[in-house]
Order: sequence, then structure tokens, then C-alpha cells
Amino acid sequence: MAKAVKMADIAKVMGVSTVTVSKALSDQKGVSEELRAKIKRQAEEMGYKTAQAVSQERAKTNAGYNIGVLVSDRFLDKYDAFYLKLYQEVTIAALQRGCFTMLEILSAADEERRIMPKLVQEKKAEGLVIIGRMHQEYLQELEQQAVVPLIYLDFRNRSADCDAVVSDSYSGMYAMTNYLFEMGHRDIAFVGNVLFTESITDRYFGYVKALYEHGIEVNPEWVINDRNPETGRSDRDFEWKLPAKMPTAFVCNNDVAAARLVSRLEQEGYRVPQDISVVGYDNYQPPGLCDIRITTYEVDMQEMARHTVKKMIRKLSGENYKQSMMIVSGKIVYKESVARHE
Repeated sequence: MAKAVKMADIAKVMGVSTVTVSKALSDQKGVSEELRAKIKRQAEEMGYKTAQAVSQERAKTNAGYNIGVLVSDRFLDKYDAFYLKLYQEVTIAALQRGCFTMLEILSAADEERRIMPKLVQEKKAEGLVIIGRMHQEYLQELEQQAVVPLIYLDFRNRSADCDAVVSDSYSGMYAMTNYLFEMGHRDIAFVGNVLFTESITDRYFGYVKALYEHGIEVNPEWVINDRNPETGRSDRDFEWKLPAKMPTAFVCNNDVAAARLVSRLEQEGYRVPQDISVVGYDNYQPPGLCDIRITTYEVDMQEMARHTVKKMIRKLSGENYKQSMMIVSGKIVYKESVARHE
């Protein structure tokens, strides 16, 4: 099979930079019309094919795409493997559609210095799925540097129009909080750094809505952080601070926080659920943190992954496509961590 012609090959023959070739072939400013015509003619003679042309050919032959997946390492602490499981679901959904995935874990240092991932620098992926919120400045740089379609998974970029697939965090946490009310609880605390990610923010407001509908004001002392606000990590440099006056129930932004909270409560002499009830979110409880199976709101990872891959293929294949954010609903899974409060 003949080797595909790259922009760098054309640039070498023409004696210009790859950036100049890119601008000429994409009809961007910064290249004279005479040079643009020469570059396009040379590209045609060498058999160069644009990404759109390749995508259209693949769509006709049902050939697969290479999809990159980017995750920040701060979401991959010792116990919190939820995003690795979500990546696995993306991989399965991609394989079912004849596509392949490549995972890159972004270090905190590279994110801070705005160093682009190898998937972008070396143009290894034809599309990029970003799992979990990253710093806003980094996302802005990524959107400018990446020349491939982007889809955000489990978060949305608040400062840009973008494609995203998210779980129904607002309604999910509203349902979890209402379940605690149904079980007789009225003193209910929220666990999670409220503004750390959009999903945690949405879950907090679902909690707030349920409180207000029951005529209860938010108690600031019952809004409790579950991670270091600077690093985002919960496995180091973080210490739980329980309120002086304890609630009868905690609603946690994820199952890792719920499991860690149960462990801390037991250290303080509380029994779960006999003394205090705890619920989580995700239905992905890591082993080893606590012995109690936590009642939770299940995120439909398979459906989120399926929609993400479907969106990406439509974007890459040149189909008629409308940019959108998709919200995927889940369900409550009842386990052992809640008792009726009389």
C-alpha cells in the first residue's frame, strides 16, 4: 500500500513550512494567491488527500477511525477509577463501530503549562474525546491547537459552543435527595466541592431544589468539600472536616466520596446506616474503602459512550450534523447505606 502523502511532504518539496501548506490547502489568510495555487497543484500531483476526503472515502468503505481519548491524571487517584471504566466503555462502543481508541493521560504539570497532548502534537488521532473537566485555559488552548473534532464527555465547556455528552446530574441528585426525604430525613448535608466541575455544580443545585421544595434552607456548614480544591485530589493532602452539628444523612457527589465519608464516620464512632445515612452518585464504588454497599444514582456509562462514539463518527464522516449537548438519564440503585429516620 502506498504511503499517504502528508503536508510535511508537500512542504519539503515546495521549500515552505508545514503551516504555510496547511493555510494554503484550507484557504486561510497569510498565503499569496500565487503560492496557494502552486501548493494546491503540487498537492494534487503528489496525491494528497484532505481529511474530509479521507473521511468520505472511509464512510463509503465502512473503514474505522482512530479516536483519541484524553483524561487528566487528577481524576485517576488510587481509588477513583470511574473514568477508566468510562474509557473502557468508549473503547467497546468504538470497536463495535469498527473504530479504535488511544488513551493519553494528561499530567497536572502539562495541564498547568498548557502543553498539548501527544495525540494532538503528533496528529495520531482523527478525533478527540476529552473525559472530565480540565482547566479552562487549557481547554481554550486545546480548541485552538487541535485540528480534529472534539467531544467532551461527562462535562461541558461553559465558555464555548461544543459537542458534549453528560449524565443527568441535576435530576439525578434531586432524585437522591428526595429519596432521603421519603425515608424521613430532613437534616441532609451535601458532600462535594460545588464549583470544581459542572457536574458537581449541577448535582449541588439538584440537592438545593429538593431542600427548597421541602421548605428547608441550605445550611452552609452542611456543604462539605471532598477533595483538595487546588489539586482536585481526594487521596492525598486532604482532610475531612465534619460539621459540629451532624445531619442525619449525607448526599455525596460520587461514590468515592461516599465511601470515604462512611469510613470517616465509622472512625468517629457513627454507624451507617443506623446513626447516619449516606448516598452517592455513579454506581461505581471502588473496593477497599468501606464495607457497606452504598445506595447511589447509576450513571449509564454504556449509553454515554455509545452516543459519544456515534457523534464522533458522524462528525468525521461528513454526515449532516448538528452540534449539541446530550443528557443521558440514569436510575437509583438501592443498597445498604440508608435507614428510615423516625
